Amino acid sequence: MTGNEIRESYLRFFESKGHKILPSASLIPVNDPSILWTAAGMVPFKPFFTGAAKPEYTRVTTCQKCIRTPDIESVGRTARHHTFFEMLGNFSFGDYFKESAIPWAWEFVTGHLKLPADKLWVTIYLDDDEAFDIWHKVVGVPADRIVRLDKDTNFWEIGVGPCGPCSEIYVDLGPERGCGSPGCGVGCDCDRYLEIWNLVFIQFFKDEEGNYSPLASKGIDTGFGLERVASVLQGVPSNFDTDLLREIMDFTAGLFGLKYGLEEKIDVALKVIADHCRAITFAITDGALPSNEGRGYVIRRLLRRAVRFGRLLGIQDLFLYKVAGAVVRQMSKAYPELAQRQDHVLRVIRTEEERFGETLSQGTEMLNRLMDEAKSGGSTIISGAEAFKLYDTYGFPLELTREMAEEQGLSVDTGGFAGAMENQRRRARNARQETEYISERNTLFKEMREEIGESNFVGYDTLEAGAIVQGILRGGERIKSAAAGEEVEFILDVTPCYAESGGQVSDWGRVTAPDLSVEIHEVSKPVENLFVHKGKVISGILKEHQQVQVQVDRSRRAATCRNHSATHLLHKALKKILGGHVNQAGSLVGPERLRFDFTHYAAIEQPELRKVEELVNSAVLAGMPIDAFETSLSEAKALGAAALFGEKYGERVRVVKMGDFSLELCGGTHLRNTAEVGLFKLVGESSVGAGLRRVEAVTGEGALRYVNAKEEQLAEIARLVKSAPHEVVRRVESLLQSNKELEGENETLQARLARYQVQDLVDRVKLVKGIKVLTGVVAAPDMDSLRGMVDLLRDKISSGVIVLGSAAGEKVNLVAAVTKDLLGRGLHAGKLVKEVAALVGGSGGGRPEMAQAGGKDAARLPEALDQAYRAVEGQVKQD
Repeated sequence: MTGNEIRESYLRFFESKGHKILPSASLIPVNDPSILWTAAGMVPFKPFFTGAAKPEYTRVTTCQKCIRTPDIESVGRTARHHTFFEMLGNFSFGDYFKESAIPWAWEFVTGHLKLPADKLWVTIYLDDDEAFDIWHKVVGVPADRIVRLDKDTNFWEIGVGPCGPCSEIYVDLGPERGCGSPGCGVGCDCDRYLEIWNLVFIQFFKDEEGNYSPLASKGIDTGFGLERVASVLQGVPSNFDTDLLREIMDFTAGLFGLKYGLEEKIDVALKVIADHCRAITFAITDGALPSNEGRGYVIRRLLRRAVRFGRLLGIQDLFLYKVAGAVVRQMSKAYPELAQRQDHVLRVIRTEEERFGETLSQGTEMLNRLMDEAKSGGSTIISGAEAFKLYDTYGFPLELTREMAEEQGLSVDTGGFAGAMENQRRRARNARQETEYISERNTLFKEMREEIGESNFVGYDTLEAGAIVQGILRGGERIKSAAAGEEVEFILDVTPCYAESGGQVSDWGRVTAPDLSVEIHEVSKPVENLFVHKGKVISGILKEHQQVQVQVDRSRRAATCRNHSATHLLHKALKKILGGHVNQAGSLVGPERLRFDFTHYAAIEQPELRKVEELVNSAVLAGMPIDAFETSLSEAKALGAAALFGEKYGERVRVVKMGDFSLELCGGTHLRNTAEVGLFKLVGESSVGAGLRRVEAVTGEGALRYVNAKEEQLAEIARLVKSAPHEVVRRVESLLQSNKELEGENETLQARLARYQVQDLVDRVKLVKGIKVLTGVVAAPDMDSLRGMVDLLRDKISSGVIVLGSAAGEKVNLVAAVTKDLLGRGLHAGKLVKEVAALVGGSGGGRPEMAQAGGKDAARLPEALDQAYRAVEGQVKQD
């Protein structure tokens, strides 16, 4: 079976068992800052297992694209390690449990994949007799093929939260794949027994004290590795030999004029390139971009590592973007978004590849210098610390450093490299904050929601509502009341206050009751449908179960709505002016301004920015009605509604429509008519990463303040240049021209002065032990001018020593030079200038022929220059 056939067969099998087939979630986790990547099939469903959200379906099956990066260095050298892989899975959220999950797994493996039962083994957790009985008595697996393993292997948990025992299915690949040891069996580190399916039975909750309590609603989370299963069914020795990766590797080999399977070095490089290119192609498709931090750094590292392995094969030209095209062709049937965003992805990869070429050249230059220094010092070894610096700073792999060193007859201290690598990893581990499966805070709010119910948000329709205080917290602890001056969090059964989400900041507001006033300065949703208000009690006492009135800060909400509605207009205008490749990559909408990040490949020229601004303002002046309505996700897509790529949407979505101009999925607050935006003004455009631009804008009163500030600046400039505001440009141009002419005259005069000074200095040459020595204080505005005068003097005297100094305020500049013919007499410009500089409170040094220094005591400059004669006398050797 091909990889595509296995994937389709799995999903259809579980669909026949009542599961809803859902598309793969984005590789970028939604609303989960604790992890960089979606690394397992269950990640998108964490809120359902923890109870933080309610699932739309209780039975789900997916093929989830995943990225894991802890073992990057092992990729290409083992049969199974990948950075990108596909994880098939079936999930139950309080529906079926072991009694169904186990028989279905066996049915699929033996009935649909036709794997022989006598080649299969099963593992269970040590004391999971329930699983044993189902495997043995219901499914019929012989007892001697069911292996009990300990907690390290067969119990799944991550910190506080749901957890439970595991059961795995292994395939015996035969003794020829084993290690040959007498104790070789399931769980051995060799390649004979291959795990293909892991069934996690989520049946306990682990609390902060480490206690386990049974869950009332149990769950199933399974992981079925597509690449591993394909390797078994296709009878190949590694995942890389399956059709899922082999086609990409063969394409890459064809680009290079190479062949897979003939030489280990070539095979490893082709595997690394194929694996890493799959990871970066999918990641960029899902919205990640190369950068120097977070997931962007992972993308950059993978891309550079793939390029470096291409260099090890002798490839100097750009190639990775072509391999990414092969990935798209191979995988777009299962993941159509690859084809939809292909142009963007290939462009980002090519741009990053070009940039890395420049960095790699710098690294090569540094390595060449290290090798020259080693050889000149009589060493045959490049230190491990230097090799690691090359790796960490310039992206040089150890293999590339070793290969280039060996060409020069040198070796690399690999032990020192490994030590430096481990030190960095240790620092990273120490710096990395431990993340939990679900935080204690979220656990608290989930429990509160179960106790007091969900919040009813009414803020789309009204800015004021009556409510009951359902719960109060101070410092994370439940309290019954809070007095004036206290900062607290509280939950209301009804609220008109918008909670921060989707890039829009939260509302501010006020809670009142007789003798009570509370200011709200933050609203959040730590768990689904629970609004938590944070604020300060200004007067009175806030009490649990108290009836209150909640009022949103109207001016702040109105300003935020203006900026949010303008963001939708801006998004559409950017697409129309720059092209359909423009997609939102992030935004921030507040009352003062809006910020919008989007995919684009170059700085936006001023004429294009003006067109965007004009188009938005045209839409504002058109006075289009803004309507918001709920519909199904499929209907919204059919209408052409734009969605934030990678965002997770339920079956019911909210659509915001602005006339015939804009249609987007959005849960934020908006105006009633585009005319309410007022004036729209772009105020900034910049780069925030490869293929990613940012624009900032203001609207309404913010735009008026911006324009007024610009007018004030223009009036001040007009006053300074003594011109009317409408004549400012012409006046400034005239002043710049005059200034340019004066600069030219000044340079001419400086050059003439330098020639006069040079001639005067030449006339004052002294002989010290038969050597011409020339010193003097000169008028030179900077170090470059001083060095220029030294060059002129050297040409004049042909042979000798020159030491010049200049002062600007208290700052002193010094330059010393020794002609080449005198270097053998013991003279050294660096030592001379250092001795002279000491007298003016400075230091310096340099080469034997030319050196410079600085000081801070200008009053002693003549005395310091007199010292130059004595310094020359002390250095010179007698013939």
